[in-house]
Amino acid sequence: MGEAIGPMLASAVAVALSPLPLIAVLLVLASPRGRANGVAFTAGWLLGLAAVSAAVVTAGTALNPARTTPTWSSWLKLALGTVLVLLAARQWRERPRPGRVTAPPAWLLSIDRLTAARSAGLAMVLVIAHPKTLVPAVGGAASIAAAPTGGGEKAVAAALMVLLGALGTLLPLAAHLRGSVQARHTLGEWRAWTATHSAAIMITVPLLLGAEYLGDAVSGLT
Repeated sequence: MGEAIGPMLASAVAVALSPLPLIAVLLVLASPRGRANGVAFTAGWLLGLAAVSAAVVTAGTALNPARTTPTWSSWLKLALGTVLVLLAARQWRERPRPGRVTAPPAWLLSIDRLTAARSAGLAMVLVIAHPKTLVPAVGGAASIAAAPTGGGEKAVAAALMVLLGALGTLLPLAAHLRGSVQARHTLGEWRAWTATHSAAIMITVPLLLGAEYLGDAVSGLT
């Protein structure tokens, strides 16, 4: 089982460290329907990650029936690593400059008007349509699919990857559901921390994960 879990851990952590789900869920929890929408958003995030992971693991396992390390995973990681490095470079070019205010995305401005169903739908869209989430999710699932283990071990590894990747939504939701003064203080600290460091994280995490993917790809193809 370790052969399936080990290679995907960096990808799962990259998904969990993405500021996107943390920013979104914190805003959802601060909305008038915070509790219901927060639960729905987290459920949608989990479902989106699970759908991506299941699709990639299923397809990759079908391409790897002999339980050997396939070359397709190296080519895929080469492509994904290149995408992540390019995303980090673009984020660097578009980083906020001192004294300049960047307009927030339109979906952030409408979060306080969302219903529970739309909150869940927004979370799934953010998983599938946002490259900084989708690329590491696909990369981690591909690592699981390429592992020379059985289907049961791969299913456990995929479930663990989904759980780890959803920590950015699960932890704020758990703090909110506690409802204590300390929990509200913690959520406020997370909001301040995310606002301060989100740009640096969105540059550093894709760059490091992209470099790891490229290194794995070169090792597998040579």
